[in-house]
Amino acid sequence: MATAASAESKPEGMTGILGWIERSGNKLPDPVFLFFWLILGLVVISVIASLTGVSALHPTEVDPDTGAATVITATSLLSAENIQKLWVEMPTTFTHFHPLGYVLVVMLGAGVAERSGLFGTAMRAGVRDAPKALLTPIVVLVGMLGNLAADAAYVVLIPLAGIIFHAAGRHPIAGIAATFAGVSGGFSANLLPGQLDALLFGITEASVETVFGDWTANIAGNWYFIAAMTVIFLPVIWYVTDKMIEPRLGAYNAANATHVDAADEDSDRPLTDAERKGLRNAGLAVLGVVVLWIAMTWGPGTPLIDETASAEAQMTPFYRSLVAAFFILFLLAGWAYGKGAGTIGDHRDLVKMMSGAMEDLAYYLVLAFAAAHFVAMFAWSNLGLILAVHGADFLGSTEMPAWLLLASIILVSATLNLFVGSASAKWALISPVMVPMLILLGISPEMATAAYRVGDSATNIITPLMVYFPLILIFCQRWDKNFGLGSLAAVMLPFSVGLMVSGLALTIGWVLMDLPLGPDAGVCIEIPAAGTQVSGTFTPAAC
Repeated sequence: MATAASAESKPEGMTGILGWIERSGNKLPDPVFLFFWLILGLVVISVIASLTGVSALHPTEVDPDTGAATVITATSLLSAENIQKLWVEMPTTFTHFHPLGYVLVVMLGAGVAERSGLFGTAMRAGVRDAPKALLTPIVVLVGMLGNLAADAAYVVLIPLAGIIFHAAGRHPIAGIAATFAGVSGGFSANLLPGQLDALLFGITEASVETVFGDWTANIAGNWYFIAAMTVIFLPVIWYVTDKMIEPRLGAYNAANATHVDAADEDSDRPLTDAERKGLRNAGLAVLGVVVLWIAMTWGPGTPLIDETASAEAQMTPFYRSLVAAFFILFLLAGWAYGKGAGTIGDHRDLVKMMSGAMEDLAYYLVLAFAAAHFVAMFAWSNLGLILAVHGADFLGSTEMPAWLLLASIILVSATLNLFVGSASAKWALISPVMVPMLILLGISPEMATAAYRVGDSATNIITPLMVYFPLILIFCQRWDKNFGLGSLAAVMLPFSVGLMVSGLALTIGWVLMDLPLGPDAGVCIEIPAAGTQVSGTFTPAAC
């Protein structure tokens, strides 16, 4: 892929609002350095806030002598205590960053599933024999489910969709656009929780703990919501592709094509007997892991059920085990596929694949180091809590309904996504204030995370700062050498609008009907009384 990309001519620039976004976003530093600059700004603000006596009443703590709410004042990050904490606790600050452990564990297994060829073969099997009439919804659905495969969905499925559409007598760029919309526009939509859930809920957990103490994130906390996103987004992308984009593209002109790599042409070949055997083995492995977890949850001894806890907290061990469950599921399914397909010889190959997955996370580790210190220092300064309290007071005084507040957050997240592409970087940046503030307004951390995910997904497909945007352009230029950045943005804009409108409607409807977001995860919560410590899951309540 890299060779083909380098051989193409430089993409043309954008004009108008998308051109301004491209130019402005390119002026921003890398997200790693963005966090370091933010930390420097945070230090300056903390000093000023400390000197001016900025404060707020703590929402959950009381003074033991007076019984009044504890006053929280801004603390300078240049105080002796915080300077000591920064240098002495630096290893702890990094290694205790909640998303870090979640992502590393899941990716150890997912790396095997990807490198063994399981993800790529499964996606090929899902779309290559699709009926022509159902071609669009099938490639879109596989694209959304392919989010579990991370990079593989972009580099395998999207170019394959162009080939399949062309073979079916349809415009190949329509296939690429539809699949790109499914993979990236439906980035949070899926029928199962996965790597993104572990990543985002780790950050959410850290943000909750800055104000309310110990709180255990349930990575299945958005399960029902993201499944509903899949059901809602699928017909939207289908309609936009078949009724708007493909008619606009017109008849395909093969004279404009450059070339299609042999590797891409080969990706449309029938599955070999070895690959089919590998898929069967992987299916049995997945079934085995599911049965094992069911047995540990409802079988003899129930190790994943805490029968001594309250009714609300009995399932906590099960939810906390889901990270390990996904690790085991991906690992065993990838290994089973590899043994059947011949891509894994012995245990040494398995270890190499797991090591390779860790190599791919090198940039994430650097980003996590910067984000972990930003989140921690935000908590040390007390500015996150103070901003959350005063922000909640202001929003409460406006009497803005929960659905309107969440809709506003979706729009803010979507706008921010145009300039900062990394989902984890954006969430680490805004969640330390947003999550506690919404909790104080009675909105659950799971709902805050869900609203962010809607906004983050909708504009992925129109920002040139999205890391795969240039690669998608290369895929399109193989079929039309005159297809530029502006052309790609124009094609993807109707998808973005459709996903934003349907995502807003889904979120508003979810809040108004007070539906559960996932197992034991409500839309709204009981706001903790002053002096109480929150643990486990919050109690669902009406907003």
